[in-house]
Amino acid sequence: MIDRRELADFLRRRRELLRPSDVGLPDGLRRRTPGLRREEVASLAGVSTDHYTRLEQARGSAPSASVLSAIARALQCDLDQRDHLFYLAGMPPPPRRAGHYVRPGLIALGRRLTDIPVVICTDVGEIAWLNPLATALLPPLPDEPGRGRNLMWRWFTQPDLRPAPSDDWDRMSANHVMDLRATYARRAGDPDITSLVHDLLEVSEEFRRLWERHEVAVRRADLKTFVHPEVGPVVVRCEVLLTEEGDVKLLAYFPAEGTDAAEKLELLRVIGIQRLSGAGSSG
Repeated sequence: MIDRRELADFLRRRRELLRPSDVGLPDGLRRRTPGLRREEVASLAGVSTDHYTRLEQARGSAPSASVLSAIARALQCDLDQRDHLFYLAGMPPPPRRAGHYVRPGLIALGRRLTDIPVVICTDVGEIAWLNPLATALLPPLPDEPGRGRNLMWRWFTQPDLRPAPSDDWDRMSANHVMDLRATYARRAGDPDITSLVHDLLEVSEEFRRLWERHEVAVRRADLKTFVHPEVGPVVVRCEVLLTEEGDVKLLAYFPAEGTDAAEKLELLRVIGIQRLSGAGSSG
């Protein structure tokens, strides 16, 4: 249910905090009230001045989701403020999107986990950051962003680079597609996932066959084996930590109990340090 009084108060206070220069308008002269004028907010949001004025006066018709989003942008609301605006209007807020932005705090967390591989990626599988141990464990990745750094794309278009034993391929392929199915529905036609799915359907018969099953499951944990060319099989438990926005996730790979994974990961860590030291001394 819309809370008209609180909605009106929030809009007014947000408007009064903004200066014309904050939104690209000249300051002008003889401003009798602080912040922007109502007609300026309405113009920035693309709504009528009468409709916006009625909202600030706690009357009139309830705003639509598109109007709320436009007003939130005009008032330069961050995601928390935008969500609050929607709640006051009695509507669920839109899904949050971080895009390719990774918060520094998430990377700081990954840097502290020095004894396990850590990967930060988007919900469509594009790797945004790896810690040194993950770099040592996974097959080499290109430096530039794009499909070459996308876990889903590499898995289905370059099966010879799959870092898992062939006995696990069917299970992992199905898990990849089920997770992507959930993301595809949640993202409701966003261009990045739409184009990825379309292209995978075009180039991979395996992906197409699994996609047609319409099985859905969000991966939050998994047991998997990486086959490394120097240390052999490494069995790990993958824990998936989702960000609040849900479109960036941290994958932490813990050595599986009862295996030699911990020793192999430590060996990879030492090998990585030695290679970095060698590269530094050779210059």
